[in-house]
Amino acid sequence: MKVHLLLWVLLGSIFSINAQNPGSITGKVVDKANNPIPYATVSIKEDTKVITGGITNEQGLFEVKNVPAKELTVDVQFIGYKSYTAKANLSTQKTVNFPKIILQEEATQLEGVEIVKEYSSIEQKIDRKVINVGRDLTTAGATASEIMNNIPSVNVDQDGKISLRGNQNVRVLVDGRPTNMDATQLLKQIPSTSIKKIELITNPSAKYNPEGMSGIINIVLHKNSNNGFNGSFNAGATFAETPKFNNSLDMNYRTGKINFFGSGGTNFGENFNNGFIQRFDNNSQQLIDIVNDNESYLYKLGMDFYINDKNTLSFYTNRNGLKGDGIVNTDIRYLNNDLSNVYQRAFYATNNHNDTYNLAFKHIFAKEGHTLDFEGNYNTYKQKQNAKFDTSVFEILNPSALLDQVIYSDYIKDKRKNATFNVDYVNPINEKSTLELGSEARIVRTENQYETENVIVPVTGQSSNYTYDIDIFSAYATFGQKFEKFSYQLGARFESYKAKANLNNGDTTFEDDYFTLYPSAYLTYNLNDKNMFQLSYSRRVDRPSLEQTKPIREFSTPLVTSLGNSELEPQFTNSLEVNYTKMFAKNSSFTAGVFYRIIDNEINRVLYNDESTANPNDLIMSYDNFDNNTAFGFELSANYKITKWWDVQPAIDFSSINQKGLVSVLRPGTTDTFDFVTKEVEVSAFNARLNSNFKAGKRLSFLLFGFYRGGVDGVQNNSSEMYKIDSGARYTLLNDKMTLSVRFNDMFDTMKFAFDSKNPYSSRGEFTWESHSVYLGLNYRFGGGKNRALQRKFRDDNTKKGGGGMF
Repeated sequence: MKVHLLLWVLLGSIFSINAQNPGSITGKVVDKANNPIPYATVSIKEDTKVITGGITNEQGLFEVKNVPAKELTVDVQFIGYKSYTAKANLSTQKTVNFPKIILQEEATQLEGVEIVKEYSSIEQKIDRKVINVGRDLTTAGATASEIMNNIPSVNVDQDGKISLRGNQNVRVLVDGRPTNMDATQLLKQIPSTSIKKIELITNPSAKYNPEGMSGIINIVLHKNSNNGFNGSFNAGATFAETPKFNNSLDMNYRTGKINFFGSGGTNFGENFNNGFIQRFDNNSQQLIDIVNDNESYLYKLGMDFYINDKNTLSFYTNRNGLKGDGIVNTDIRYLNNDLSNVYQRAFYATNNHNDTYNLAFKHIFAKEGHTLDFEGNYNTYKQKQNAKFDTSVFEILNPSALLDQVIYSDYIKDKRKNATFNVDYVNPINEKSTLELGSEARIVRTENQYETENVIVPVTGQSSNYTYDIDIFSAYATFGQKFEKFSYQLGARFESYKAKANLNNGDTTFEDDYFTLYPSAYLTYNLNDKNMFQLSYSRRVDRPSLEQTKPIREFSTPLVTSLGNSELEPQFTNSLEVNYTKMFAKNSSFTAGVFYRIIDNEINRVLYNDESTANPNDLIMSYDNFDNNTAFGFELSANYKITKWWDVQPAIDFSSINQKGLVSVLRPGTTDTFDFVTKEVEVSAFNARLNSNFKAGKRLSFLLFGFYRGGVDGVQNNSSEMYKIDSGARYTLLNDKMTLSVRFNDMFDTMKFAFDSKNPYSSRGEFTWESHSVYLGLNYRFGGGKNRALQRKFRDDNTKKGGGGMF
């Protein structure tokens, strides 16, 4: 009841009445060819303060009424053109007319016009770091997963799991919206050529959902809104053990008040991974060979309807899916010949679909920056997986003689639905102050069905049905002011959270219900126009996801089964950051930041002996909560143009966390009895990247990329260092409409994941993948025109690896 009352109070403060003033300013805006420019922004200013304004119609005409009888400044802007400024004196006349305002084109296209740059660039904004994806990044790999290791502070491990500042508790969004897909699967299904930019928000304010200890990664896909018919086509091939192919097409058609846009891409081919795990206690060796033959697609379709100068309605759908077959061969050999060798061949047939439907309405008030947004979003995710396990056991002294064979099948079906409704209001109260209000309702429903022919299954038995439902209702308010050198923003998000888990339609296995406040604060000091300091604070939460809570196998080998923990509780984080940005000439910049976090009720991995089987070597991998924890770190990055033909982007980051976890330790004097022991370690991670671009002429350019990741000592295992060097070249032709690219990834074939562990058994291992590869790409652009797209509010997710919500 308190939440609903708060929402009515917030929404009731949205509307205001502007005083009426005499006088008007009219005119027509055209380009140098005398073509009218619709939807250009007209701002009326008194000194530097915007007091009113408007937008040109389809004929390029505008009329701004109720203008004060003073001497004012008229400022006309449109993306892709230089600004136009003129004086208008209404103290001597009631109406001032500008019969023809001619806007001159910029020498280069600005952001919003879908032209992919040769080189990626990094922008440091007040609350996020923006990486504008150029062709040097899209040639780093066919998917979003493959290019992420080229992004400062971002890492993707050998399993495809993404982390930000050394922490995997990060939200991954597409176009500012959550999906129900696991981030690992999502990144592998997004073609790299479909990505326009990547935004890193490491300490979000209260206006964003509070999920994700290390922050938010938002992947923005290409969307055109240029006049006429426009588009671009991309195709690429990766040559490794076998060829893999990717392609994408981005198009739009804009006429009058309607803009239709669409993009689509596919990836297909076989991917190979292999490795080994060696145990020293029984002198055994597991040889693991993995082949995935996947075909994935992603497309986006939508339209913008510009009702009039003040109101815009927009709809789009993002749809992606995967169909794949996987084979995992596990060969377990006991080198002392005192136990039976085991060979398992596992087949996985997976089919998933992820669909998002979004409807948005935007109203622009007369005052610049004064807006009201309504948005609804509906997302569904379905996945089916059929698995077959064929396990053979051989005689101890005769490894070629079959002793026993077990064959069984698994079936898993996931269904998830996520409905979100938002209201957002922004009011620049005056030149210095801005108020933002908003509310959200998010309803998440998930269901997981599991059936197996295996007679021994941990926790669930041979058949199970698991549901996990979440209802989140929230409201936020932020208030900020700007002074000559200082600016600040204070915010708070009020949230009601309810979660309920149920196994096999019986009693509720887990239930959570709480009301929480998430405050935030930003303080910025501009020493001058080239030096900026910022201090920020936020409180965040990581809620357990379906994957972490369902007591159903995530994966299974002859010795390890991964399960969730339905009694996991949320972890909360208080995060403090200090950032510094220095601007240089030639669009060069340097950024530095330090952070400190206090983590309560931390969620982490546990590994323990499986007591449901007679084999003491069988293990369960799951999750559990631990006590308070702390983390700190720093990052440095730069974008520097050394000469006209050479620019570099170096970046380093370091993070350290006092990590706790449960490990299973063999009891002294026994061979099959284990005890849980809490292990605490200081986990430190260091990463370095250097991207270097060389321009050999107008058409030809080269690149070098170096990557280093230091070794990490963790709770479960200690991983070794990783490093590689890439090289590439690009050539443009057909008046810069076509680009040919080549990139040699991991030239010296040095990338591998190696580790050693002491618990529950002393072991070491190493895994490799197709990092050593050559990518060939083609990009062709057609059409042209100026851009005007609906700018949506930025949304984010509200669960650790899936759903969340509120109204």
